Amino acid sequence: MPDNVVIVRDESDELVGRLIKIGLGALLGAAVLGVVGVYLARDQMARHQRELFSPQPLRRLAALGYLKGQPAVDNVLLLRDYLAWEERPLLRKRAAGILAAMESDLAAETAEGA
Repeated sequence: MPDNVVIVRDESDELVGRLIKIGLGALLGAAVLGVVGVYLARDQMARHQRELFSPQPLRRLAALGYLKGQPAVDNVLLLRDYLAWEERPLLRKRAAGILAAMESDLAAETAEGA
């Protein structure tokens, strides 16, 4: 390069560079948080499904409460197994109510999709 050429950098170039770095950092942070969130949600769901067959009735009740808000075919099958296993009438009644509501919700979704 000739000696008489001067490269002038504008302050706006530096600002744009900083903003791009901040944006990429925020995007990477959001992606990491999303992955961690999915992992924690799956872990919590697996834990609640395991606790459905816990020896402690209060844990079983908590697991039923969690499953109530998770209508899915797999959970319907899980609740049917649970009803065959559970001996306490109060927990059986709660599970039967949740199962009936879940089956109704899933049937309605299926009817809407058809």
